[in-house]
Amino acid sequence: MAELVLDEISKRYDDGTVAVDRLTLEIADGEMMIFVGPSGCGKTTALRMIAGLEEISEGELRIDGEVINDRPPKDRDMAMVFQNYALYPHMTVRQNMSFGLQQAKVDKAEIEQRVKRAAETLGLREHLDRKPGHLSGGQRQRVAMGRAIVRNPKAFLMDEPLSNLDAKLRAEMRTELSRLQSELGTTTVYVTHDQIEAMTLGDRVAVLRKGVLQQVATPREIYDGPANLFVAGFMGSPAINLMSSSIEGEKLHLPMAEIPLDDRMREALSNIDRGRSVVVGLRPEHLFDAALVDGASTRGVCFRTQVDVLEAMGAEYYAYSTLDDARTNGELATGDDEPEEAAIRPRHAQQLIARLSVDSKVCEHEPIELWFDPARLHLFEAESGERLTDPVK
Repeated sequence: MAELVLDEISKRYDDGTVAVDRLTLEIADGEMMIFVGPSGCGKTTALRMIAGLEEISEGELRIDGEVINDRPPKDRDMAMVFQNYALYPHMTVRQNMSFGLQQAKVDKAEIEQRVKRAAETLGLREHLDRKPGHLSGGQRQRVAMGRAIVRNPKAFLMDEPLSNLDAKLRAEMRTELSRLQSELGTTTVYVTHDQIEAMTLGDRVAVLRKGVLQQVATPREIYDGPANLFVAGFMGSPAINLMSSSIEGEKLHLPMAEIPLDDRMREALSNIDRGRSVVVGLRPEHLFDAALVDGASTRGVCFRTQVDVLEAMGAEYYAYSTLDDARTNGELATGDDEPEEAAIRPRHAQQLIARLSVDSKVCEHEPIELWFDPARLHLFEAESGERLTDPVK
């Protein structure tokens, strides 16, 4: 196990492109750190710099206090698990898992013991003499992990290892990975673009955008207190509702209602001029069918809207509606114009998503009265996108 320190490391290519810009992180011994972000954000490049597969242009990479910038990959004592498994098709599971140890001239009895122990842990004991072509995708990924485990490395580096699996297998392997990392206690850096993996697997999550670290915190802290509009829009499924709003006097003007400023909002907006625009975020699960909320008419905020599309998800409904306020025309600008980042941009400001209980009598193309607690609102500065309010609790 090891402590990893990334001290303002950057990756700059010959054409001037900056893939990673002054990334600073301290990854504790035994911690599972998740790098998450859209395609092209620099997360895989950062992982490859840690592995020694990419040269570090600037900054220092330290492991247990020792600078390893110029140390070749084979001398870093890190095991990498790839997206495509990278197994030898002509070798059995046993041979694949033991190959690296054989190359390192480890004693044969020690190799057998390590392979057997890893196979037991991963449920591969009955498959040791089979070849990868006769295994399922999940089993092949377990073999790739087993090959890393038997090395007893200081750190695991995982580059989207579950992306080739179907949804059911991904869910199963997430649980397996979490259990495995907890048992082994090995420092792990895990790259993914899947926010569900980020939220469920990591001790902490580092959100990157265009090579720049946006926020690093526990999954809960990031969800409840996103540092800016980018993090708020990227983390969460369905995505957070973002609405252009204004402060007029002692009221916050939302597209669907006017809300008196409470102490939390007043403090957050103390340096914002009245009449200025702010962006308000509201998670879909914080919108409720007013008919199911006791005392909805005397507390919180109620408003009526028309349900345009209703998605039945089994345990809940996703209700999509349109807000009529003219101030919501157009899209909220966040500076993300690349097609690959379309999913994390705030949607058209007129659209609202509510995540409703199956007990709701909501119907498609019919009106519904929704309710929310103003204490659940996230406020962001419109121009910079920076968070204004304290985390929602």
